[in-house]
Amino acid sequence: MKLYGYAEEGKSPEAINPLALAEVTLCASPEELKALSGFLADCANEMVRMGSSYDHVHFSDRHKEFRSSPQFVVAAAE
Repeated sequence: MKLYGYAEEGKSPEAINPLALAEVTLCASPEELKALSGFLADCANEMVRMGSSYDHVHFSDRHKEFRSSPQFVVAAAE
């Protein structure tokens, strides 16, 4: 597993290069963590079903209430 991230710099995502991260800290409520854990389980099942055609999924695309949150994206491993 690899972790990547972007700094909040006021730039568009297209203008920022991802950085490899050594650590990630989630500051979230129990409800948010439960939603995220369900999302991760769904992504794992989708990866198995789709195989090599799986690309990536945004958490906020599946949970609209997180549209104003930082983007959380699950991508297939290389």
